[in-house]
Amino acid sequence: MEFLLSIVIIILLIIQNSRSAKERLHLKNELNKLHEKLNQLLTVSKEEEKTLEKDIEAEDAEESSSAAPEITLETPPIKVSEPIKIEDEKIDEKEAEEDVQEPVEPIKVVSFSKSAAQAEPTNKIKETPRVGVWQRFKQKNPDLEKFIGENLINKIGILILVLGISYFVKYAIDKDWINEPARVGIGILAGSLVLFIAHRLRKKYAPFSSVLVAGAIAIFYFTIAIAYHEYQLFGQQVAFAIMVVITAFSCLISLSYNRMELAILSLIGGFLVPFMISSGSGNYLVLFTYIAILDIGILTLAYFKKWHVLQILAFVFTTLLFGAWVFNDVYLESPNHIGALVFGFVFYIIFIMTTIINNLRTKARFSKVQLVMLSLNNFVFYGVGMLVLSEFKPNLSGLFTVFLALLNLGYALFLYKKYGLDKIAVYLLIGLTLTFITLAIPVQFSGNNITIFWAVEAVLLMWLAQKSKIKSYRFAAVIVQFLMLISLLMDWPSYVFKQAPLTVVFNPIFIGGVFVVASFVSVGLLLRHETNKLTKFGLTFNPKIYRKLSTVLAVITGYFVGFAEVAYQANAYFSFVEFLAVFMVYHLVFTAVLCFVLDRYKSTLNHLIINIFAVFNILVFTYVSFNLPRFQFQDYVLDNVGNTLAYYLHLLSFMLVVYFWYLLYKINKRAPNFGLFQNKFSIWFAVFTVVYALSNEVILQGLHIMSFSVNPDEFVSSNDAVIDLTYPAKYKIIKTGLPILWGVLAFVLLILGIKKQVKQLRIIALTLLGLTIVKLFVYDISNVSETGKIIAFILLGVLVLIISFVYQKIKTLVIDEDKKNEHDKTN
Repeated sequence: MEFLLSIVIIILLIIQNSRSAKERLHLKNELNKLHEKLNQLLTVSKEEEKTLEKDIEAEDAEESSSAAPEITLETPPIKVSEPIKIEDEKIDEKEAEEDVQEPVEPIKVVSFSKSAAQAEPTNKIKETPRVGVWQRFKQKNPDLEKFIGENLINKIGILILVLGISYFVKYAIDKDWINEPARVGIGILAGSLVLFIAHRLRKKYAPFSSVLVAGAIAIFYFTIAIAYHEYQLFGQQVAFAIMVVITAFSCLISLSYNRMELAILSLIGGFLVPFMISSGSGNYLVLFTYIAILDIGILTLAYFKKWHVLQILAFVFTTLLFGAWVFNDVYLESPNHIGALVFGFVFYIIFIMTTIINNLRTKARFSKVQLVMLSLNNFVFYGVGMLVLSEFKPNLSGLFTVFLALLNLGYALFLYKKYGLDKIAVYLLIGLTLTFITLAIPVQFSGNNITIFWAVEAVLLMWLAQKSKIKSYRFAAVIVQFLMLISLLMDWPSYVFKQAPLTVVFNPIFIGGVFVVASFVSVGLLLRHETNKLTKFGLTFNPKIYRKLSTVLAVITGYFVGFAEVAYQANAYFSFVEFLAVFMVYHLVFTAVLCFVLDRYKSTLNHLIINIFAVFNILVFTYVSFNLPRFQFQDYVLDNVGNTLAYYLHLLSFMLVVYFWYLLYKINKRAPNFGLFQNKFSIWFAVFTVVYALSNEVILQGLHIMSFSVNPDEFVSSNDAVIDLTYPAKYKIIKTGLPILWGVLAFVLLILGIKKQVKQLRIIALTLLGLTIVKLFVYDISNVSETGKIIAFILLGVLVLIISFVYQKIKTLVIDEDKKNEHDKTN
């Protein structure tokens, strides 16, 4: 207490001395101002005099050097400058009289000639250079004896007196001359005295007065704390009540003085009260009830005075205090889970309502600080709630997340419709709603449900980004789509490890994949009209690139979603050969639809993609998948099991491959820059592929027809029959059917080569015809029945004659027609 009293006395002495020092300093400042103005006056006079002299000398030189009489004009210089200088002199004299308020002898300038300038006194006032501290002290106090006697001694005496009184108070306390209640009274008296001084100085010295008020409030707090902890003069409830009164009193003073720093002091003191009177009992009900009341009071003050710093500090202090208690309480043996959730919700409502109400009053746009407060308040409450529920009721975590999402949605709808809340804040609340819904899915559910909700949310975030113009929502949509894709990849192993069978198409894994594809397509459609790039957090969002990326991802994801479903269902219901046949049909159907869509949007890139798909599918079908019906024929004929599904699927695949041949021909005819059919090797390879594919088809059709009449017992004893799957067709198809087929193909190629003027086709036709004749006489004539020989030779012979006749006839007509057309053009 003696320390507090000494501080009060020192403050009084400093104030008294500072007043006298300030008065002396004020007089010196006024005199310095007067001297500066006089210096300026003399400086301006000399500059004008020099300018005037230069003008006169220039005119004299002109008069002496010029011979023309009309140029010599005499102008007295004194008449030009005297009136201006006299007016300036009078104005300066008046200003000097007003500043000093004492009779000062005016300085008069009699003449501006050179002689007058020389007659000026040499001891005129000049601008003083900057000097050190000791020089300035000597200038201000030239009489050192007077300074010591009048100024220094009284300060030293006051200091000695204060120390003496402090020692006396300490000695009195040590000797118990001043009891404990008196000590508390001295502290309160000292605080009151400081507060009284601050009140007297509040108008002239507002900042200094605020510091004194802060000191007085601090004295009150510490005095009550010492009285409670050290002297036990009253109980915890009384000390708490007194400190609440002190806090309320400090708030009233901040209102009265209109000083925000005093309100901040009240806030800090209010949050320190629980620590000052804490007894370690841990009564959280009283503690957080008091904090809630304190927050309401401080936030009300901030609302009326528009001191938004108070709201930020109250949120920070409340979060730190409540968060520290929750982290400590949740792991105790008997935690207060319900109390933590209740008070967490109370604080959440207090701060979110305060933020929104402050904006509703001003009808202004939400600032960045307010938007951050709105978001942080949600996430702090969510974090506290999830921490408590993880130890209390983990199964309610998802429901709690949805509850928080609905709260934000309710705020947005109600406040926007009824009070016209700022749209940015509304979009932020909607964004928070979507965020919490996003979090609720993985928290409450598992598996494909997460994928579905994230797919929907990504579209909503992108739509919300367009409506609200909030850049971060676009990046959030990208992140959610990435998480959606990861979740889908995690769902696909369920096809393998799923115990219960999945319904065809209408199963959760396939539906989740459909939602993912729809999400990519929807985002691409939303971005179809956007071109401007957006930058946020150092990242750039290009809508054109992301639209194309979404389209590509939609196609790739759609292909594998269908593939996973087809693979699972085919593996469950069909044999391995049929499984491969089903997959081949799916692949061809998907790529055919994709090529059909790409062909509608004609571009070089689309044509290139169609060419790649067409060539790839034709090659795979011709050289790989044609064996599938043969494998199934082996199972059906030799093992007498299975069915002919692969055969019919093969027919469907064959029709799709014909469509790809059509696309290949149409695109390369329309866009010859690809040059696919302009290369000799390409034409030979294409014809070979067609011949090979049709030859296999003839064999497969023969196998299919023969499978109804073949007795499996005929082949069981022969291993060659099992190894060579084409054994039944060697004598009936290869030796009879293929020569006829090749002859027909050679005829068709010859006609096309002649009509289209493609020499390579004509050469290929003749080559194929030659191979057919050689095959007929070298290989087919042996081990063939008489009927087969007759049919093959007669048909092939007729076909060769027809080809020869047509070749000569059509070629002559075409050549003659071409010559006629060329002749018409030249004429």
